[in-house]
Amino acid sequence: MGNAFFVVWRESLEAFLIAGILYAWLKANDDSGRGRNALFIGLASGVGLAMLLGWALLTVQDELTGEALELFQTGTLFVASALITQMVLWMKKHGRQMKARLHAELATAAERSGYLGVAVVAALAVAREGAETVIFLYGLAQGGDMSALAVGSITGLAGAGLTAWLAAKSLARLNIGLLLRLSSILLLILASALLISAVDRLIGAGYLPPLLDPVWDTSLLLDDSTTGGKLIADFAGYRARPALSSLLVWAGYWGLVIIGHRTNRHG
Repeated sequence: MGNAFFVVWRESLEAFLIAGILYAWLKANDDSGRGRNALFIGLASGVGLAMLLGWALLTVQDELTGEALELFQTGTLFVASALITQMVLWMKKHGRQMKARLHAELATAAERSGYLGVAVVAALAVAREGAETVIFLYGLAQGGDMSALAVGSITGLAGAGLTAWLAAKSLARLNIGLLLRLSSILLLILASALLISAVDRLIGAGYLPPLLDPVWDTSLLLDDSTTGGKLIADFAGYRARPALSSLLVWAGYWGLVIIGHRTNRHG
Protein backbone atom coordinates (compact mmCIF):
# COMPACT_ATOMS: atom_id res chain seq x y z
CA MET A 1 0.00 0.00 0.00
CA GLY A 2 2.84 2.37 0.88
CA ASN A 3 4.45 2.13 -2.56
CA ALA A 4 1.14 2.79 -4.31
CA PHE A 5 0.40 5.74 -2.02
CA PHE A 6 3.79 7.28 -2.68
CA VAL A 7 3.70 6.83 -6.46
CA VAL A 8 0.16 8.16 -6.83
CA TRP A 9 0.84 11.03 -4.43
CA ARG A 10 3.92 12.14 -6.35
CA GLU A 11 2.43 11.79 -9.83
CA SER A 12 -0.92 13.32 -8.84
CA LEU A 13 0.84 16.22 -7.11
CA GLU A 14 2.67 17.01 -10.34
CA ALA A 15 -0.62 16.82 -12.25
CA PHE A 16 -2.31 19.16 -9.76
CA LEU A 17 0.60 21.60 -10.00
CA ILE A 18 0.45 21.53 -13.80
CA ALA A 19 -3.31 22.15 -13.72
CA GLY A 20 -2.77 25.03 -11.29
CA ILE A 21 -0.11 26.62 -13.50
CA LEU A 22 -2.34 26.40 -16.59
CA TYR A 23 -5.38 27.72 -14.70
CA ALA A 24 -3.43 30.69 -13.29
CA TRP A 25 -2.21 31.64 -16.79
CA LEU A 26 -5.73 31.44 -18.24
CA LYS A 27 -7.18 33.41 -15.34
CA ALA A 28 -4.74 36.22 -16.11
CA ASN A 29 -5.03 36.07 -19.91
CA ASP A 30 -8.57 34.91 -20.68
CA ASP A 31 -11.34 37.27 -19.60
CA SER A 32 -14.10 35.28 -21.31
CA GLY A 33 -13.66 32.19 -19.17
CA ARG A 34 -13.98 29.93 -22.21
CA GLY A 35 -10.31 29.04 -22.01
CA ARG A 36 -10.77 27.76 -18.47
CA ASN A 37 -13.71 25.64 -19.61
CA ALA A 38 -11.48 24.20 -22.33
CA LEU A 39 -8.84 23.56 -19.67
CA PHE A 40 -11.25 21.49 -17.58
CA ILE A 41 -12.30 19.51 -20.67
CA GLY A 42 -8.64 18.89 -21.47
CA LEU A 43 -7.86 17.78 -17.92
CA ALA A 44 -10.78 15.34 -17.98
CA SER A 45 -9.65 14.05 -21.37
CA GLY A 46 -6.14 13.49 -20.01
CA VAL A 47 -7.52 11.40 -17.16
CA GLY A 48 -9.61 9.49 -19.69
CA LEU A 49 -6.56 8.75 -21.84
CA ALA A 50 -4.72 7.39 -18.80
CA MET A 51 -7.68 5.18 -17.91
CA LEU A 52 -7.77 3.96 -21.50
CA LEU A 53 -4.13 2.89 -21.17
CA GLY A 54 -5.00 0.99 -17.99
CA TRP A 55 -7.84 -0.78 -19.79
CA ALA A 56 -5.49 -1.67 -22.66
CA LEU A 57 -2.92 -3.17 -20.27
CA LEU A 58 -5.54 -5.30 -18.56
CA THR A 59 -6.99 -6.37 -21.92
CA VAL A 60 -3.59 -7.48 -23.18
CA GLN A 61 -2.95 -9.32 -19.93
CA ASP A 62 -6.25 -11.21 -20.22
CA GLU A 63 -5.27 -12.38 -23.70
CA LEU A 64 -1.92 -13.79 -22.56
CA THR A 65 -1.17 -16.96 -20.65
CA GLY A 66 1.83 -18.87 -19.38
CA GLU A 67 5.24 -17.75 -20.55
CA ALA A 68 3.89 -14.93 -22.72
CA LEU A 69 2.08 -13.40 -19.74
CA GLU A 70 5.20 -13.73 -17.57
CA LEU A 71 7.32 -11.95 -20.18
CA PHE A 72 4.71 -9.21 -20.60
CA GLN A 73 4.56 -8.55 -16.87
CA THR A 74 8.35 -8.64 -16.60
CA GLY A 75 8.63 -6.18 -19.49
CA THR A 76 6.18 -3.87 -17.73
CA LEU A 77 8.44 -3.85 -14.66
CA PHE A 78 11.39 -2.80 -16.82
CA VAL A 79 9.29 -0.07 -18.48
CA ALA A 80 8.00 1.22 -15.13
CA SER A 81 11.52 1.37 -13.72
CA ALA A 82 12.81 3.18 -16.81
CA LEU A 83 9.92 5.67 -16.80
CA ILE A 84 10.39 6.55 -13.13
CA THR A 85 14.10 7.10 -13.69
CA GLN A 86 13.55 9.16 -16.84
CA MET A 87 10.91 11.29 -15.11
CA VAL A 88 13.14 12.04 -12.11
CA LEU A 89 16.14 12.96 -14.28
CA TRP A 90 13.94 15.05 -16.60
CA MET A 91 12.50 16.95 -13.64
CA LYS A 92 16.01 17.50 -12.32
CA LYS A 93 16.95 19.19 -15.59
CA HIS A 94 13.71 20.95 -16.56
CA GLY A 95 11.73 21.31 -13.32
CA ARG A 96 12.67 24.94 -12.72
CA GLN A 97 11.62 25.89 -16.26
CA MET A 98 8.38 23.86 -16.20
CA LYS A 99 6.16 26.83 -15.44
CA ALA A 100 7.65 28.93 -18.24
CA ARG A 101 7.49 26.00 -20.67
CA LEU A 102 3.84 25.34 -19.90
CA HIS A 103 2.97 29.02 -20.28
CA ALA A 104 4.77 29.17 -23.62
CA GLU A 105 3.06 26.01 -24.89
CA LEU A 106 -0.33 27.26 -23.77
CA ALA A 107 0.15 30.68 -25.35
CA THR A 108 1.25 29.13 -28.65
CA ALA A 109 -1.60 26.61 -28.65
CA ALA A 110 -4.19 29.27 -27.83
CA GLU A 111 -2.91 31.50 -30.62
CA ARG A 112 -2.85 28.76 -33.25
CA SER A 113 -5.86 26.62 -32.36
CA GLY A 114 -7.88 28.68 -29.90
CA TYR A 115 -9.67 26.83 -27.13
CA LEU A 116 -9.10 23.46 -28.78
CA GLY A 117 -5.36 24.08 -28.42
CA VAL A 118 -5.81 24.86 -24.73
CA ALA A 119 -7.68 21.59 -24.23
CA VAL A 120 -5.02 19.61 -26.11
CA VAL A 121 -2.14 21.05 -24.05
CA ALA A 122 -3.99 20.26 -20.81
CA ALA A 123 -4.93 16.78 -21.98
CA LEU A 124 -1.40 15.87 -23.03
CA ALA A 125 0.15 17.27 -19.84
CA VAL A 126 -2.17 15.31 -17.56
CA ALA A 127 -2.22 12.21 -19.76
CA ARG A 128 1.56 11.97 -19.45
CA GLU A 129 1.40 11.95 -15.65
CA GLY A 130 -1.60 9.65 -15.66
CA ALA A 131 -0.05 7.18 -18.10
CA GLU A 132 3.10 6.97 -15.99
CA THR A 133 0.97 6.33 -12.91
CA VAL A 134 -0.95 3.55 -14.64
CA ILE A 135 2.25 1.80 -15.73
CA PHE A 136 3.82 2.20 -12.29
CA LEU A 137 0.75 0.75 -10.57
CA TYR A 138 0.59 -2.13 -13.03
CA GLY A 139 4.20 -2.91 -12.20
CA LEU A 140 3.53 -2.73 -8.46
CA ALA A 141 0.49 -4.99 -8.89
CA GLN A 142 2.68 -7.87 -10.10
CA GLY A 143 3.62 -8.83 -6.57
CA GLY A 144 1.18 -6.99 -4.33
CA ASP A 145 -2.25 -7.17 -2.72
CA MET A 146 -4.80 -5.53 -5.03
CA SER A 147 -6.97 -4.25 -2.18
CA ALA A 148 -3.95 -2.61 -0.53
CA LEU A 149 -2.95 -1.20 -3.92
CA ALA A 150 -6.40 0.33 -4.36
CA VAL A 151 -6.38 1.87 -0.87
CA GLY A 152 -2.89 3.25 -1.42
CA SER A 153 -3.90 4.75 -4.76
CA ILE A 154 -7.00 6.45 -3.40
CA THR A 155 -5.26 7.85 -0.34
CA GLY A 156 -2.31 8.94 -2.49
CA LEU A 157 -4.64 10.89 -4.78
CA ALA A 158 -6.36 12.49 -1.79
CA GLY A 159 -3.00 13.31 -0.20
CA ALA A 160 -1.77 14.96 -3.39
CA GLY A 161 -4.92 17.05 -3.62
CA LEU A 162 -4.55 18.15 -0.01
CA THR A 163 -0.86 18.98 -0.48
CA ALA A 164 -1.56 21.08 -3.57
CA TRP A 165 -4.51 22.83 -1.88
CA LEU A 166 -2.52 23.69 1.23
CA ALA A 167 0.29 25.08 -0.90
CA ALA A 168 -2.11 27.13 -3.04
CA LYS A 169 -3.97 28.53 -0.03
CA SER A 170 -0.78 29.11 1.97
CA LEU A 171 -2.36 27.31 4.89
CA ALA A 172 0.92 25.52 5.49
CA ARG A 173 4.48 26.53 4.73
CA LEU A 174 5.04 23.75 2.26
CA ASN A 175 8.27 23.80 0.32
CA ILE A 176 7.02 22.02 -2.80
CA GLY A 177 10.48 22.07 -4.36
CA LEU A 178 11.99 20.31 -1.35
CA LEU A 179 9.15 17.77 -1.28
CA LEU A 180 9.68 16.95 -4.94
CA ARG A 181 13.45 16.62 -4.50
CA LEU A 182 13.10 14.26 -1.53
CA SER A 183 10.40 12.25 -3.25
CA SER A 184 12.64 11.97 -6.33
CA ILE A 185 15.22 10.10 -4.26
CA LEU A 186 12.56 7.73 -2.96
CA LEU A 187 11.22 7.24 -6.48
CA LEU A 188 14.67 6.21 -7.70
CA ILE A 189 14.92 3.69 -4.85
CA LEU A 190 11.51 2.32 -5.85
CA ALA A 191 12.59 2.18 -9.50
CA SER A 192 15.64 0.12 -8.53
CA ALA A 193 13.34 -2.25 -6.61
CA LEU A 194 11.11 -2.73 -9.67
CA LEU A 195 14.21 -3.38 -11.76
CA ILE A 196 15.48 -6.04 -9.35
CA SER A 197 12.03 -7.68 -9.34
CA ALA A 198 12.19 -7.89 -13.13
CA VAL A 199 15.71 -9.34 -13.02
CA ASP A 200 14.62 -11.92 -10.44
CA ARG A 201 11.83 -12.99 -12.80
CA LEU A 202 14.28 -13.40 -15.67
CA ILE A 203 16.62 -15.46 -13.46
CA GLY A 204 13.74 -17.61 -12.22
CA ALA A 205 12.55 -18.24 -15.79
CA GLY A 206 16.04 -19.17 -16.93
CA TYR A 207 16.51 -16.22 -19.30
CA LEU A 208 19.32 -14.73 -17.22
CA PRO A 209 22.05 -16.71 -15.44
CA PRO A 210 22.44 -15.92 -11.72
CA LEU A 211 26.27 -16.23 -12.10
CA LEU A 212 26.59 -16.82 -8.35
CA ASP A 213 23.61 -17.56 -6.15
CA PRO A 214 23.66 -16.48 -3.41
CA VAL A 215 26.52 -14.03 -3.07
CA TRP A 216 25.80 -13.76 0.67
CA ASP A 217 23.08 -14.61 3.16
CA THR A 218 21.82 -11.91 5.56
CA SER A 219 18.56 -13.66 6.42
CA LEU A 220 19.64 -13.95 10.07
CA LEU A 221 19.88 -10.15 10.24
CA LEU A 222 16.84 -9.37 8.09
CA ASP A 223 14.86 -12.05 6.30
CA ASP A 224 13.07 -10.71 3.22
CA SER A 225 10.25 -13.21 3.75
CA THR A 226 9.24 -11.61 7.06
CA THR A 227 6.89 -8.63 7.25
CA GLY A 228 9.59 -6.03 7.85
CA GLY A 229 12.00 -7.56 5.39
CA LYS A 230 9.33 -7.82 2.70
CA LEU A 231 8.46 -4.13 3.11
CA ILE A 232 12.11 -3.19 2.51
CA ALA A 233 12.36 -5.72 -0.32
CA ASP A 234 9.27 -4.32 -2.08
CA PHE A 235 10.31 -0.69 -1.69
CA ALA A 236 14.10 -0.83 -1.98
CA GLY A 237 14.82 -4.16 -3.70
CA TYR A 238 16.55 -5.70 -0.68
CA ARG A 239 17.39 -9.39 -1.02
CA ALA A 240 18.73 -11.46 1.88
CA ARG A 241 20.23 -13.98 -0.57
CA PRO A 242 20.97 -11.99 -3.75
CA ALA A 243 22.26 -13.45 -7.00
CA LEU A 244 25.35 -11.87 -8.52
CA SER A 245 23.41 -10.91 -11.66
CA SER A 246 20.96 -8.90 -9.55
CA LEU A 247 23.76 -7.10 -7.75
CA LEU A 248 25.50 -6.22 -11.01
CA VAL A 249 22.27 -4.85 -12.49
CA TRP A 250 21.58 -2.89 -9.28
CA ALA A 251 25.10 -1.39 -9.29
CA GLY A 252 24.86 -0.59 -12.99
CA TYR A 253 21.50 1.14 -12.47
CA TRP A 254 22.80 3.43 -9.74
CA GLY A 255 25.94 4.12 -11.75
CA LEU A 256 23.80 5.32 -14.67
CA VAL A 257 21.60 7.38 -12.32
CA ILE A 258 24.65 9.14 -10.85
CA ILE A 259 26.01 9.86 -14.33
CA GLY A 260 22.62 11.17 -15.46
CA HIS A 261 22.28 13.31 -12.36
CA ARG A 262 25.69 14.89 -12.84
CA THR A 263 25.07 15.44 -16.56
CA ASN A 264 21.78 17.21 -15.87
CA ARG A 265 23.35 19.28 -13.10
CA HIS A 266 26.08 20.55 -15.39
CA GLY A 267 23.94 20.68 -18.53
